Amino acid sequence: MQDKANQPQVYTEDEIDLRELFKTILKNKVKITIITLVITAMAVIYVFVKTPIYGATALVEIGNYKTSNNNGTERALLDNGSELVKKLNVLFIDMYKNQEDLPSEILSIKLPKKQKNFIEIKAEGISNKEVVDNINKVYNYIRKKHQMVLDDVKTKREFEISNLIKRIETTKTKEIPLLDSKIDLQKTALLNYKQELAKIDKNMKKIENTNPSLAALKLMEKRNISGFILKLSSTLLDMKNKRDMIEIVKLPELSEKLNILKTMLLPHNYKNSEIVGEIITDEDPIKPKKILIVVVAFITGLILSIFLVFFLEFIKGFKEEEKAER
Repeated sequence: MQDKANQPQVYTEDEIDLRELFKTILKNKVKITIITLVITAMAVIYVFVKTPIYGATALVEIGNYKTSNNNGTERALLDNGSELVKKLNVLFIDMYKNQEDLPSEILSIKLPKKQKNFIEIKAEGISNKEVVDNINKVYNYIRKKHQMVLDDVKTKREFEISNLIKRIETTKTKEIPLLDSKIDLQKTALLNYKQELAKIDKNMKKIENTNPSLAALKLMEKRNISGFILKLSSTLLDMKNKRDMIEIVKLPELSEKLNILKTMLLPHNYKNSEIVGEIITDEDPIKPKKILIVVVAFITGLILSIFLVFFLEFIKGFKEEEKAER
Protein backbone atom coordinates (compact mmCIF):
# COMPACT_ATOMS: atom_id res chain seq x y z
CA MET A 1 0.00 0.00 0.00
CA GLN A 2 2.84 2.31 0.82
CA ASP A 3 4.40 1.79 -2.67
CA LYS A 4 1.14 2.70 -4.41
CA ALA A 5 0.88 5.89 -2.43
CA ASN A 6 4.31 6.97 -3.54
CA GLN A 7 3.67 6.45 -7.26
CA PRO A 8 1.72 9.69 -7.91
CA GLN A 9 4.52 11.63 -6.26
CA VAL A 10 7.02 10.11 -8.76
CA TYR A 11 4.83 11.05 -11.71
CA THR A 12 4.48 14.55 -10.36
CA GLU A 13 8.22 14.96 -10.05
CA ASP A 14 8.70 13.70 -13.61
CA GLU A 15 6.10 16.16 -14.89
CA ILE A 16 7.80 18.99 -13.06
CA ASP A 17 11.21 18.00 -14.46
CA LEU A 18 9.84 17.87 -18.03
CA ARG A 19 8.19 21.23 -17.55
CA GLU A 20 11.46 22.64 -16.28
CA LEU A 21 13.24 21.36 -19.34
CA PHE A 22 10.87 23.19 -21.64
CA LYS A 23 11.14 26.30 -19.51
CA THR A 24 14.93 26.15 -19.78
CA ILE A 25 14.75 25.79 -23.56
CA LEU A 26 12.27 28.68 -23.88
CA LYS A 27 14.32 30.87 -21.57
CA ASN A 28 17.44 30.28 -23.67
CA LYS A 29 15.79 30.18 -27.06
CA VAL A 30 17.79 33.14 -28.28
CA LYS A 31 21.09 31.43 -27.41
CA ILE A 32 19.90 28.19 -29.05
CA THR A 33 18.80 30.04 -32.15
CA ILE A 34 22.07 31.98 -32.44
CA ILE A 35 24.29 28.91 -31.96
CA THR A 36 22.23 26.87 -34.42
CA LEU A 37 22.27 29.67 -36.99
CA VAL A 38 26.01 30.19 -36.58
CA ILE A 39 26.80 26.51 -37.15
CA THR A 40 24.36 26.35 -40.07
CA ALA A 41 25.86 29.52 -41.56
CA MET A 42 29.34 28.03 -41.27
CA ALA A 43 28.11 24.94 -43.14
CA VAL A 44 26.54 27.14 -45.83
CA ILE A 45 29.77 29.08 -46.24
CA TYR A 46 31.72 25.81 -46.40
CA VAL A 47 29.59 24.25 -49.14
CA PHE A 48 29.81 27.40 -51.27
CA VAL A 49 33.54 27.95 -50.72
CA LYS A 50 34.51 24.29 -51.10
CA THR A 51 35.66 23.42 -54.63
CA PRO A 52 32.95 21.27 -56.26
CA ILE A 53 33.98 17.78 -57.26
CA TYR A 54 32.48 16.10 -60.33
CA GLY A 55 32.35 12.38 -61.04
CA ALA A 56 32.23 10.19 -64.11
CA THR A 57 31.98 6.48 -64.92
CA ALA A 58 32.85 4.53 -68.05
CA LEU A 59 32.30 0.90 -68.97
CA VAL A 60 34.90 -0.45 -71.38
CA GLU A 61 34.30 -3.67 -73.31
CA ILE A 62 37.49 -5.64 -73.91
CA GLY A 63 38.02 -6.20 -77.64
CA ASN A 64 38.09 -9.58 -79.37
CA TYR A 65 38.84 -11.27 -82.67
CA LYS A 66 37.29 -14.18 -84.52
CA THR A 67 39.13 -17.48 -84.48
CA SER A 68 38.36 -20.95 -85.84
CA ASN A 69 38.69 -24.43 -84.37
CA ASN A 70 37.35 -27.91 -84.93
CA ASN A 71 33.97 -26.90 -83.51
CA GLY A 72 33.55 -23.87 -85.76
CA THR A 73 34.31 -20.23 -84.98
CA GLU A 74 34.44 -18.32 -81.71
CA ARG A 75 35.60 -14.99 -80.30
CA ALA A 76 38.88 -14.71 -78.41
CA LEU A 77 39.42 -11.81 -75.97
CA LEU A 78 42.37 -9.50 -76.56
CA ASP A 79 43.35 -9.56 -72.89
CA ASN A 80 42.79 -11.26 -69.56
CA GLY A 81 40.41 -8.97 -67.67
CA SER A 82 41.81 -9.63 -64.17
CA GLU A 83 45.44 -9.15 -65.22
CA LEU A 84 44.59 -6.00 -67.16
CA VAL A 85 42.75 -4.47 -64.17
CA LYS A 86 45.78 -5.12 -61.91
CA LYS A 87 48.10 -3.41 -64.37
CA LEU A 88 45.77 -0.42 -64.85
CA ASN A 89 45.45 0.03 -61.08
CA VAL A 90 49.23 0.22 -60.75
CA LEU A 91 49.64 2.65 -63.67
CA PHE A 92 46.73 5.01 -63.06
CA ILE A 93 45.97 4.79 -59.32
CA ASP A 94 48.98 3.60 -57.32
CA MET A 95 51.44 5.76 -59.30
CA TYR A 96 49.46 8.94 -58.46
CA LYS A 97 48.70 8.30 -54.77
CA ASN A 98 51.42 10.61 -53.44
CA GLN A 99 50.68 13.47 -55.83
CA GLU A 100 48.64 16.35 -54.47
CA ASP A 101 46.45 18.99 -56.09
CA LEU A 102 45.63 16.84 -59.08
CA PRO A 103 42.74 18.29 -61.14
CA SER A 104 41.35 14.79 -61.48
CA GLU A 105 42.07 11.28 -60.20
CA ILE A 106 40.98 7.74 -61.00
CA LEU A 107 39.05 6.33 -58.06
CA SER A 108 38.68 2.71 -59.15
CA ILE A 109 39.27 0.33 -62.03
CA LYS A 110 37.58 -3.02 -61.62
CA LEU A 111 35.66 -5.84 -63.26
CA PRO A 112 31.89 -5.72 -62.69
CA LYS A 113 30.50 -8.74 -60.84
CA LYS A 114 30.38 -11.94 -62.91
CA GLN A 115 31.89 -10.18 -65.93
CA LYS A 116 35.25 -10.94 -67.53
CA ASN A 117 35.07 -8.84 -70.68
CA PHE A 118 34.05 -5.48 -69.18
CA ILE A 119 36.07 -2.96 -67.13
CA GLU A 120 34.45 -0.25 -65.02
CA ILE A 121 36.43 3.00 -64.58
CA LYS A 122 35.42 5.66 -62.06
CA ALA A 123 37.03 9.09 -61.66
CA GLU A 124 36.45 12.43 -59.98
CA GLY A 125 37.85 15.92 -60.46
CA ILE A 126 37.27 19.66 -60.36
CA SER A 127 35.33 19.65 -63.63
CA ASN A 128 33.60 17.23 -65.97
CA LYS A 129 36.19 17.98 -68.64
CA GLU A 130 39.09 17.02 -66.36
CA VAL A 131 37.33 13.84 -65.29
CA VAL A 132 36.48 12.80 -68.85
CA ASP A 133 40.05 13.54 -70.01
CA ASN A 134 41.43 11.37 -67.21
CA ILE A 135 39.16 8.45 -68.09
CA ASN A 136 40.14 8.86 -71.74
CA LYS A 137 43.82 8.47 -70.76
CA VAL A 138 43.03 5.01 -69.36
CA TYR A 139 40.80 4.18 -72.31
CA ASN A 140 43.39 5.26 -74.90
CA TYR A 141 46.05 3.19 -73.14
CA ILE A 142 43.79 0.11 -73.34
CA ARG A 143 43.00 0.70 -77.02
CA LYS A 144 46.66 1.22 -77.94
CA LYS A 145 47.69 -1.95 -76.11
CA HIS A 146 44.94 -4.02 -77.71
CA GLN A 147 45.52 -2.58 -81.18
CA MET A 148 49.05 -4.02 -80.99
CA VAL A 149 47.53 -7.43 -80.19
CA LEU A 150 45.18 -7.14 -83.17
CA ASP A 151 48.07 -6.13 -85.44
CA ASP A 152 50.07 -9.16 -84.28
CA VAL A 153 47.12 -11.48 -84.97
CA LYS A 154 46.67 -10.01 -88.47
CA THR A 155 50.39 -10.27 -89.23
CA LYS A 156 50.46 -13.89 -88.11
CA ARG A 157 47.46 -14.74 -90.28
CA GLU A 158 48.95 -12.98 -93.29
CA PHE A 159 52.09 -15.04 -92.80
CA GLU A 160 50.04 -18.25 -92.59
CA ILE A 161 48.16 -17.28 -95.76
CA SER A 162 51.46 -16.67 -97.57
CA ASN A 163 52.77 -20.08 -96.48
CA LEU A 164 49.56 -21.81 -97.55
CA ILE A 165 49.68 -20.20 -100.99
CA LYS A 166 53.27 -21.40 -101.37
CA ARG A 167 52.35 -24.92 -100.25
CA ILE A 168 49.44 -25.10 -102.68
CA GLU A 169 51.61 -23.78 -105.51
CA THR A 170 54.44 -26.20 -104.67
CA THR A 171 51.99 -29.10 -104.54
CA LYS A 172 50.51 -28.22 -107.90
CA THR A 173 53.71 -27.35 -109.75
CA LYS A 174 56.24 -29.71 -108.18
CA GLU A 175 54.84 -32.48 -106.00
CA ILE A 176 52.13 -33.69 -108.39
CA PRO A 177 54.28 -33.40 -111.57
CA LEU A 178 57.10 -35.26 -109.80
CA LEU A 179 54.72 -38.03 -108.84
CA ASP A 180 53.42 -38.16 -112.43
CA SER A 181 57.01 -38.58 -113.69
CA LYS A 182 57.67 -41.39 -111.22
CA ILE A 183 54.39 -43.06 -112.22
CA ASP A 184 55.35 -42.87 -115.90
CA LEU A 185 58.79 -44.36 -115.20
CA GLN A 186 57.19 -47.07 -113.12
CA LYS A 187 54.73 -47.87 -115.93
CA THR A 188 57.59 -48.04 -118.47
CA ALA A 189 59.64 -50.36 -116.24
CA LEU A 190 56.59 -52.52 -115.63
CA LEU A 191 55.90 -52.74 -119.37
CA ASN A 192 59.52 -53.75 -120.08
CA TYR A 193 59.41 -56.48 -117.46
CA LYS A 194 56.13 -57.77 -118.85
CA GLN A 195 57.61 -57.85 -122.37
CA GLU A 196 60.67 -59.67 -121.03
CA LEU A 197 58.42 -62.14 -119.29
CA ALA A 198 56.52 -62.75 -122.55
CA LYS A 199 59.80 -63.49 -124.36
CA ILE A 200 60.84 -65.96 -121.69
CA ASP A 201 57.48 -67.72 -121.95
CA LYS A 202 57.88 -67.94 -125.73
CA ASN A 203 61.48 -69.28 -125.53
CA MET A 204 60.65 -71.80 -122.84
CA LYS A 205 58.19 -73.55 -125.13
CA LYS A 206 60.97 -74.03 -127.69
CA ILE A 207 63.69 -75.28 -125.32
CA GLU A 208 61.54 -77.12 -122.84
CA ASN A 209 62.05 -80.48 -124.51
CA THR A 210 65.42 -79.91 -126.16
CA ASN A 211 67.40 -78.34 -123.28
CA PRO A 212 65.96 -79.05 -119.83
CA SER A 213 68.87 -77.31 -117.97
CA LEU A 214 68.41 -74.07 -119.87
CA ALA A 215 64.67 -74.35 -119.36
CA ALA A 216 65.23 -74.56 -115.59
CA LEU A 217 67.34 -71.39 -115.66
CA LYS A 218 64.69 -69.60 -117.69
CA LEU A 219 62.09 -70.70 -115.18
CA MET A 220 64.09 -69.14 -112.33
CA GLU A 221 64.49 -65.97 -114.36
CA LYS A 222 60.76 -65.97 -115.01
CA ARG A 223 60.05 -66.23 -111.29
CA ASN A 224 62.40 -63.27 -110.53
CA ILE A 225 60.81 -61.13 -113.23
CA SER A 226 57.33 -62.04 -111.95
CA GLY A 227 58.43 -60.91 -108.47
CA PHE A 228 59.69 -57.62 -109.91
CA ILE A 229 56.43 -57.13 -111.80
CA LEU A 230 54.42 -57.75 -108.62
CA LYS A 231 56.56 -55.31 -106.63
CA LEU A 232 56.43 -52.66 -109.36
CA SER A 233 52.65 -53.02 -109.62
CA SER A 234 52.27 -52.55 -105.86
CA THR A 235 54.54 -49.47 -105.89
CA LEU A 236 52.69 -48.05 -108.88
CA LEU A 237 49.38 -48.51 -107.08
CA ASP A 238 50.75 -46.69 -103.98
CA MET A 239 51.97 -43.82 -106.15
CA LYS A 240 48.58 -43.47 -107.81
CA ASN A 241 46.83 -43.54 -104.43
CA LYS A 242 49.22 -40.91 -103.11
CA ARG A 243 48.57 -38.70 -106.11
CA ASP A 244 44.81 -39.12 -105.72
CA MET A 245 45.05 -38.24 -102.00
CA ILE A 246 46.99 -35.08 -102.82
CA GLU A 247 44.55 -34.04 -105.52
CA ILE A 248 41.31 -35.08 -103.82
CA VAL A 249 42.06 -34.51 -100.12
CA LYS A 250 45.21 -32.49 -99.47
CA LEU A 251 44.69 -29.69 -102.00
CA PRO A 252 41.01 -29.11 -101.05
CA GLU A 253 41.96 -29.04 -97.35
CA LEU A 254 44.70 -26.51 -97.99
CA SER A 255 42.37 -24.42 -100.14
CA GLU A 256 39.64 -24.51 -97.50
CA LYS A 257 42.09 -23.47 -94.79
CA LEU A 258 43.33 -20.67 -97.05
CA ASN A 259 39.78 -19.42 -97.63
CA ILE A 260 39.02 -19.49 -93.89
CA LEU A 261 42.14 -17.48 -93.10
CA LYS A 262 41.31 -14.97 -95.81
CA THR A 263 37.83 -14.63 -94.35
CA MET A 264 39.37 -14.10 -90.90
CA LEU A 265 41.24 -11.09 -92.26
CA LEU A 266 38.01 -9.22 -92.99
CA PRO A 267 37.65 -6.07 -90.82
CA HIS A 268 34.44 -7.15 -89.07
CA ASN A 269 36.31 -10.06 -87.46
CA TYR A 270 38.47 -7.65 -85.43
CA LYS A 271 37.10 -5.47 -82.65
CA ASN A 272 39.25 -3.23 -80.51
CA SER A 273 38.24 -2.34 -76.95
CA GLU A 274 35.68 0.44 -76.77
CA ILE A 275 33.50 2.34 -74.33
CA VAL A 276 29.97 1.00 -74.07
CA GLY A 277 27.73 3.93 -74.95
CA GLU A 278 29.57 6.96 -73.61
CA ILE A 279 31.29 8.26 -70.49
CA ILE A 280 28.58 8.98 -67.92
CA THR A 281 28.91 12.36 -66.18
CA ASP A 282 26.70 14.33 -63.78
CA GLU A 283 25.75 17.94 -64.38
CA ASP A 284 25.76 18.58 -60.63
CA PRO A 285 28.84 18.01 -58.44
CA ILE A 286 28.99 14.79 -56.42
CA LYS A 287 30.86 16.62 -53.64
CA PRO A 288 30.09 18.47 -51.46
CA LYS A 289 26.49 17.37 -50.97
CA LYS A 290 25.22 20.87 -50.15
CA ILE A 291 21.70 20.13 -48.91
CA LEU A 292 22.81 17.15 -46.82
CA ILE A 293 25.67 19.08 -45.21
CA VAL A 294 23.44 22.08 -44.37
CA VAL A 295 20.68 19.85 -42.92
CA VAL A 296 23.17 17.86 -40.84
CA ALA A 297 24.84 21.08 -39.67
CA PHE A 298 21.44 22.53 -38.65
CA ILE A 299 20.48 19.42 -36.67
CA THR A 300 23.94 19.19 -35.11
CA GLY A 301 23.86 22.89 -34.19
CA LEU A 302 20.42 22.54 -32.64
CA ILE A 303 21.39 19.51 -30.56
CA LEU A 304 24.73 21.04 -29.58
CA SER A 305 23.14 24.37 -28.57
CA ILE A 306 20.50 22.63 -26.43
CA PHE A 307 23.16 20.51 -24.77
CA LEU A 308 25.28 23.61 -24.16
CA VAL A 309 22.33 25.48 -22.63
CA PHE A 310 21.54 22.62 -20.26
CA PHE A 311 25.20 22.32 -19.34
CA LEU A 312 25.43 26.03 -18.54
CA GLU A 313 22.22 25.82 -16.52
CA PHE A 314 23.66 22.86 -14.64
CA ILE A 315 26.84 24.80 -13.83
CA LYS A 316 24.79 27.82 -12.81
CA GLY A 317 22.57 25.74 -10.52
CA PHE A 318 25.58 24.00 -9.02
CA LYS A 319 27.19 27.36 -8.17
CA GLU A 320 23.95 28.68 -6.64
CA GLU A 321 23.73 25.60 -4.40
CA GLU A 322 27.27 26.19 -3.22
CA LYS A 323 26.50 29.81 -2.35
CA ALA A 324 23.34 28.75 -0.51
CA GLU A 325 25.24 26.22 1.55
CA ARG A 326 27.77 28.87 2.60
